[in-house]
Amino acid sequence: MMRRLLSLSLGAGLLALSPAALAEDLPLRKAGLWEMKIVKVGGSVPEMTMQHCTDATTDKEMNNSVSPLAKQICSKQDIQKTATGYVTDSVCSVAGVSMTTHAEISGDFNSAYTVTSTTHSDKGPTGKPLDAATKIQAKWLGDCQPGQKPGDILMPGGFKLNVKDAEKLKNLIPSQNK
Repeated sequence: MMRRLLSLSLGAGLLALSPAALAEDLPLRKAGLWEMKIVKVGGSVPEMTMQHCTDATTDKEMNNSVSPLAKQICSKQDIQKTATGYVTDSVCSVAGVSMTTHAEISGDFNSAYTVTSTTHSDKGPTGKPLDAATKIQAKWLGDCQPGQKPGDILMPGGFKLNVKDAEKLKNLIPSQNK
């Protein structure tokens, strides 16, 4: 059950952070190593910290590989620029679960940015509706570490994934049969 919730959270997070999945593009992040900390605000979204090594080419490629998936599973994907950043609203269906998400994004994409989101799922792991509030705090740490290449994401427990491998990204989103 926790694995399914983590997969749903990660899948929703990837879609929420995908600029190309939205009508207007978000700025690309500064090249280098980013720490992305998911802070539990409410609901059952687990806290975790990831590191993502990126460059402009990889950010564009990631957005382009996630965008077709978002178009397939999201009936609504809106973004608006605001005085302090961006606001996004989406309605997506992942593994037979409908998720409505509102996110506010602020920061400069060069040193730090924050994504604060609220998500309503029509059914959570227990089969009942689930509301969750999540905050992602991202900060630029500097150059990528030796041995890292653009696209590498280091997850908790040492799991490593490169976003250039779109098939692995698609496999993180659970199917309706699971």
